[in-house]
Amino acid sequence: MNTLILGATGGIGAATARALAGADTTLTLSGRDEAKLSALATELGAASKVADLGYESHVKALFGGLEELDTLIYAAGAAMPEPLKDADPVKVRAVWNANYFGALWVLKHGLGRMNKGGRVYLLGARPELVTARGFSQYAASKAALARAAEIARMEARGVTVALVLPPAVDTELWAQVGKAPKGSISPQEVAQAIAADRAGAGELEIRVSG
Repeated sequence: MNTLILGATGGIGAATARALAGADTTLTLSGRDEAKLSALATELGAASKVADLGYESHVKALFGGLEELDTLIYAAGAAMPEPLKDADPVKVRAVWNANYFGALWVLKHGLGRMNKGGRVYLLGARPELVTARGFSQYAASKAALARAAEIARMEARGVTVALVLPPAVDTELWAQVGKAPKGSISPQEVAQAIAADRAGAGELEIRVSG
């Protein structure tokens, strides 16, 4: 089974890579941090390709060098919370590139590279959990991703596009606001939910519980 994980050096991406690595999986990992990516790929016996998902040219080149895929996981993401009155254009672009535009380019260039029966997993967010002060761009970009996923399901024949909706996950993303909220789940719990879905019939929405 050919599997590509984008955002593989983040908490959820790395945990998912470890959960899916195995004798029956040909694993390719992608991320921006070349040192972390190389170390993880060596650990898991995986291939690695550095790419900045905010650039369509990087994404196009990434898929151009791959075999047809059975599983595609988009685990990249950013929050960078700040009040609307202080919205910084650089941070806004970074959040949208990670949460939406990167996924858009991946869907554009990746759906056509999926084998029949393939699965695409997009890391979304539960609206009721991200509608909070400072999270305007995070909430908006994740909402846009959810709507794009709905359209992708209509346009992609023979491929399941699933939205993964965990509660708060204890990753480095929360370092931007101090620490993860009480009751956060581990990246490994999200990874196991994805792995379990991939081994089963497949759902369009995976609401991960703690």
